[in-house]
This record gives sequence, C-alpha cells and structure tokens, in this order.
Amino acid sequence: MQNQLICIVGPTASGKTALSVALAQMRGTEIISADSMQIYIGMDIGTAKPSITERQGIPHHMLDICPPEEHFSVARYVELADCCAQDILRRGMVPIVCGGTGLYLDALIAGNTFCGDEALPELRHTLNQIAAEQGNLAVHAMLEKVDPIGAAKLHPNNLKRVIRALEVYHQTGMTLDALNEKNRRAVPKYQSVKIGICPAKREVLYERIHARIEHMLEEGLLAEIETLFQQGKLTGTAAQAIGYKEYIPYFRGEASLKDCTEQLKQNSRNYAKRQLTWLRRDAAIHWVYYDSASQFDEALRHSTEILTASGL
Repeated sequence: MQNQLICIVGPTASGKTALSVALAQMRGTEIISADSMQIYIGMDIGTAKPSITERQGIPHHMLDICPPEEHFSVARYVELADCCAQDILRRGMVPIVCGGTGLYLDALIAGNTFCGDEALPELRHTLNQIAAEQGNLAVHAMLEKVDPIGAAKLHPNNLKRVIRALEVYHQTGMTLDALNEKNRRAVPKYQSVKIGICPAKREVLYERIHARIEHMLEEGLLAEIETLFQQGKLTGTAAQAIGYKEYIPYFRGEASLKDCTEQLKQNSRNYAKRQLTWLRRDAAIHWVYYDSASQFDEALRHSTEILTASGL
C-alpha cells in the first residue's frame, strides 16, 4: 500500500479525538497521535489525552512514550511515528494521524530526517544564565552575529527559539533556515488528506475550552500536577505544557487557584489562535465546521465524503 495518511487537525477542544475515533471505527484502522504533550507518561488530564473509554477500542499510538523529565524532539517523533505508520500500512490500513501540534504533523508527512535536532543541555543552561544575568537581548545579539537573517525573524523575548537557533548552529555550523532547507524533501514521504475540524464561531470554541478546563479540574487535574511537581518531573519541555505551568505558582504559594485557572483559560485561548494561524496557512486542509454536539453526525458525514472524494 502506498504511503497514505488521513490527518485530523484543529485547535484545542475542537473535537479532533471524537472525529478521529469515529472515522477509525468506520474504516477499521488505527490512530497515531500528533500531540507534543500527550507523549508524556503521567500527563493525562492536563493534556486532554484520550481515556481508554474515549478510545473506544481503537489502538492509539504515540501516547505515553516518554517520561516528562526527559527531552523529546521532533526528530524522535518522526522516527517513532513513521515506524507506527509503516506498520499500519503493511497491515492493509490507512493510518489516521490526529493532533494539534502542526510541526509534528508536517514533519511526519514530509519525512524529514533531522540533523542537529537534539538539545545541548550545557549550552542551553549557559545561554539561559546569560539571559537571566544580562537580559534576553544579550543572547539575541549572539544569534545576530552568526545568523542575522534568522535573528531578524525572532523577537528577543522569544528566548526558547533564539536558544534553539544557537544550538543548531553550534551542532551543525548551519543556520536554522539552512538546516531546514537541507532536510526538506523534494517530494513528501506521505500523501495526506487533511481534515480540519473547528466550530464556525470563535466564541463557541472558547466556551468549549473553558468547559474542558472546568472538567479537567473536576477530574483531578490539581492532584495530577501536584504529584508531578513533588516528584520533580515538571522540568524542561514538560514544564512549559499548557495546563501545567499555570498551576506551578499555586503550588509554590505564589498565586491563588482562581488566578491560575484564569491564566490557563487565557493561555489556552491564545494557543488555539496560534494553532489556527498555523493550520490556515495550509490550503490543502478541508475544513469541517460544527458548533454543537447535535451537528457531530453531519460533521462525520462531511468528513467521510471528503475522504471518498479523495479516493479513500
């Protein structure tokens, strides 16, 4: 079977999981997650990781594969997810890739083979120290010296990306743009049919986000975070996960529960905006809109029509 993927994308709380599971049941296939935080073991409620009940018997891949205290890269994601996709294809099924991390999805489809993608802990620590002592501008100036074009694209306060660009340069001697160009295949490894799901009305999406957060709190989000925090596992990338980082001040006694929850709602709305900005640059996505649970069957029917029209 040729390299073919069905991709279900959309912002947080848009209904990707429900749609992907329904399609997987109809087509007798399996799901590969493309969520950069659902890979972490023990980070279940805050990442909205689909529960066993929500999975409805459909095998899900790329969940719970890495301890939260360990570094995980997009290169590692592509390596592992590609193995999952190839295995599913060999068994005569078209994999469904579901998730909101656009970088992971795009890299998997392209079949990128990354070089210089691993973190350099000592360099990262040094650069963070410089930023703390001298300010973000000092680190940004270091990038300007070796990659002025790349530096011009990054605000000095986007410290994480500035440091990443410096790591790439130190590992490979190449700018980040040059590395990305080198890794870009002339032809993507996978052919993909992309379905984007989202409420038509922005206020409906925000209502869903707020309702999900309240549900997470009812399901025991604070206990989950407290356990990870006390075990010292909320470090590195995992510590920046939306749904977790907002409550660290609460456990440190630096902010109220109400303020942390409001911050989480704001951050989640902003994240949804960023996801939509990333996705809407891709003209290949077929968008399916629905604003209420009563419209889900229609959204599923529309999605099936898109796949049928695409020869799947």
